[in-house]
Amino acid sequence: MPYKNQTILDLIGNTPQVRIQHITKHLPKDITILAKLERHNPGGSVKDRAALWMIQDGIKSGKLTRDKIIFDSTSGNTGIALAMIGASMGYKVRLVMPANVSDERKRICRAFGADLVYSDPLEGSDGAILLARKLYDESPELYFKPDQYNNPANPQAHIDSTGPEIWRDTHAEITHFIASIGTSGTLMGTGRYLKQQNHDIQVIAAEPDSPFHGIEGLKHMESSIVPGIYNASGFDTKLGISTESAYEYTQRLALEEGLLCGQSCGCALAAAIQTAEQLAQQNQAGIIVCIFPDGGEKYLSTPVFADDTVFQGEGI
Repeated sequence: MPYKNQTILDLIGNTPQVRIQHITKHLPKDITILAKLERHNPGGSVKDRAALWMIQDGIKSGKLTRDKIIFDSTSGNTGIALAMIGASMGYKVRLVMPANVSDERKRICRAFGADLVYSDPLEGSDGAILLARKLYDESPELYFKPDQYNNPANPQAHIDSTGPEIWRDTHAEITHFIASIGTSGTLMGTGRYLKQQNHDIQVIAAEPDSPFHGIEGLKHMESSIVPGIYNASGFDTKLGISTESAYEYTQRLALEEGLLCGQSCGCALAAAIQTAEQLAQQNQAGIIVCIFPDGGEKYLSTPVFADDTVFQGEGI
């Protein structure tokens, strides 16, 4: 039998779900928390989906041509995805990112051949957005700018892929969906699809509880440039998660579940635990699915895995 003519891009999507077992042992057995492990995408994060859809849409619309450079702002994962896809498809890629993103993410982007421009580390992802706008406006003829914060192809990727996968893999039994907010594309698109299947599914947003937080890649919406794709009517509840809680659950995932995850995963799990505990108090069952956007390998040099951070584990 001949091998299928498959590229690395064909491996995007169809990521596995895993049950959180040990951190949830205090919960009733009729409440289940499932994590969708987006680290299993070839670029290592959920952003592979949106990046591929945006690039394909750019090609289809004629906005991305062979003489254009793919150019966008990023806190890391979308940049990695764009760089990987650009390398696979033969496009040059230039990225603007805060200077203080983890060294691992910078190195991965450069390994894929991307040219990096650094924005003020004190201005976070909003600073990268503004600098990218400035550079694009100076030379628009050079670039194809996917504009992940405002491109409808971002949530569409999750309407087409993430949502249907969750619906299929939970056998249509999901009761609650949770995603942390960066661009908000995962939350908006997946939530929209799931609501179309069953309007009673609760869609829950998890965000940092303060403008001054340490959860890389996430936005505190009230104090940030609000993405054009974000719509507060696209979810039922928003939960604010502290940096300390996100870090604790990120560390506990590695120590107790054997899951090396990024800190946005800890944020999503904290929201899932809160939701599950509320269900338990109300004597209700539930199947809660939360998105784990990426793996922890890109954060080993950051404070979340430092020796003196919040949680070191019982008996460790």
